[in-house]
Amino acid sequence: MSDLPPPATPPPGQPGPYGSDPDQTGPQPGRPGEPITPPAHGGPSAQPGWPPATPPGWDPTGAGAPGATPGWDPTGAGAPGATPGWDPAGAGAPGASPGWDPNASGWGQPGTPPPGWGYPPAGHPAAPTPAGYPPAAGPYPGQTWYGGPAAGWYPPGIDPNDPLVTPPGVGLGGWWQRCLGAVRRGWRVLLPLLLLTQVLPGVVFSVISLGVDPTARWDVSTAQDPTRLPDTFVGDMTVLLLVSLAGSVLIGLVQCLGWAAGTWVIARQAAGEVVDLPGALRYGVRRMFGLWGWTLLAGLTIAVGVCFCILPGIYVAFALSLFGPVYLFERENPLGRAWGMFHKRFAMVLGRVALVAAVLLVLSLVVGGLQGAAVVPFGVDPLGSAGTAIGVIVVLAITGVLTLPVQFLQLVGLVVTYAEQRALEGPVNSARLAAELG
Repeated sequence: MSDLPPPATPPPGQPGPYGSDPDQTGPQPGRPGEPITPPAHGGPSAQPGWPPATPPGWDPTGAGAPGATPGWDPTGAGAPGATPGWDPAGAGAPGASPGWDPNASGWGQPGTPPPGWGYPPAGHPAAPTPAGYPPAAGPYPGQTWYGGPAAGWYPPGIDPNDPLVTPPGVGLGGWWQRCLGAVRRGWRVLLPLLLLTQVLPGVVFSVISLGVDPTARWDVSTAQDPTRLPDTFVGDMTVLLLVSLAGSVLIGLVQCLGWAAGTWVIARQAAGEVVDLPGALRYGVRRMFGLWGWTLLAGLTIAVGVCFCILPGIYVAFALSLFGPVYLFERENPLGRAWGMFHKRFAMVLGRVALVAAVLLVLSLVVGGLQGAAVVPFGVDPLGSAGTAIGVIVVLAITGVLTLPVQFLQLVGLVVTYAEQRALEGPVNSARLAAELG
């Protein structure tokens, strides 16, 4: 007997509380106190109108199923023998794309960037480099192989400690340090070399010029008639011009020997090789005629510029200032190559050459003034007697030695400037430059 009242009988044609059968009055699954017997897995529902016995995607052994351990996967992290946190199809697996889902929204086919993102076009400037990171080295087609200033990092093939080649981006300080380093390393060989090929020819030429100077004879001739030209004016001027021209050509040849030999000393010492004066002179003799020919051509070009105006001549002289190192290291089109180097990095080359030229000008004016003041006491004909001749030769020799700093700076400054320009064009070092000299 049950204390519960009997179920109410529905009117005819209406389903009862246990289904559509009005005679179904017995207990049904799902009623309180009655066991539930679910239909077989994958089978049809036990009663019409019931939900499917197995919902789509439902796993009776998965999380949330009766009797299952919530969130536990026998193959997941923490299971015996399982690799913690590792998914054979996840990020870091062989062949897997880290963090990439081909079905995720916002992405196209594999290898296609998301909408609104793409590589910058060719020639587009790169984004600013964050502080502490090395700059890019020309990642886009058409850029030069080195595109940024040095910031603790240098392009491949460039040694920041190279004693001759100034790395890109170091600036005037690095250039000046290498100039001083070249003088410190090579002064024992460069000093006698420059004395023999630069100072001595200059002193000899000055003495010869004093010997053919017609000023003393003209003073005697014009004393009687100041308005009349000296009788020997034409002959004296012809001799003076010929001596000056011949002396300049011959002295230029000897000086080219010294420039070639000095360049050889600077490059080979920077490469760590042993040098000596006889070896430098032998190299200078081999290369002096070629360098002399190009020097004459450069001089004629500068003279043409001076004929138009002083400034064009000065401009041409600056633009062709590197023709000597170009000939010695490359031996091909020195004037055109020097012109191209000058205009490709105009401000840099102009600054270096202008600094060298300014020091040369100042020192030359100082030495020239001292020389003129020291020669005046010997009169208009200092070679007229033995005593005055010896005195004036000593004065010329001393003032010639005072020009050595000018000779050092001109030689070293141009060679170091050329090496710096080569480093901006591609990988180069002292050993390669020394090998190029031959």
